[in-house]
Amino acid sequence: MQDLFDINDPDDVWPETLGSGTTWIHGFLVAQAGQVMADIARVVAQAPYRHLSTPGGKRMSVAMSNCGTQGWVSDRAGYRYQTTDPHTAKPWPAMPPGLRALAQQAAKDSGYDGFEPGVCLINHYAPGARMGLHQDRDENNLTAPIVSFSLGLPATFIWGGWQRTGTTRRIMLRHGDAVVWGGEDRLRFHGVAPLKDGEHALTGRARINLTFRQIN
Repeated sequence: MQDLFDINDPDDVWPETLGSGTTWIHGFLVAQAGQVMADIARVVAQAPYRHLSTPGGKRMSVAMSNCGTQGWVSDRAGYRYQTTDPHTAKPWPAMPPGLRALAQQAAKDSGYDGFEPGVCLINHYAPGARMGLHQDRDENNLTAPIVSFSLGLPATFIWGGWQRTGTTRRIMLRHGDAVVWGGEDRLRFHGVAPLKDGEHALTGRARINLTFRQIN
């Protein structure tokens, strides 16, 4: 196991451009991470993490939950958004106002004013979990950006182009980082390499990823 990862310096926040429509905000979330984790805990208490299956029947290595007006689900019927949690048949938990405000601030800081996220996917990565290259294209609104927050263990984010094959860039996302992409970058392929083992002071042996989407 790797050494314990400390909580980052909350004053070390700075943007880096990854593409014409993409901004990587280093340390964006560090100062608010404790409150964000408390919000996540309340959501997951109502809609526990679960491993979804792909339409082909393969179990996803990342465990997921959702909050907001709809949630993203996957099963034999396909990828989609729906208003109820298929495990409970109840509406998804409401998106905590603090999470919504942080997502809107990250979008605004990246040049996307007016972002109105209706969905937040909460992804729990244990050591070895990964996310294959994919596009976020299940939303009706493909003009609004995607806002992604990272908490806990560092992860290698794979940033590709507009085809699944081709050149990719590997970026080490650390605790508190945000990535916002939209415009001509909105449909870039992206993924996460298998998470390396370690221990983080806030999340333990895990990485938590939040992705906010404006689906309509």
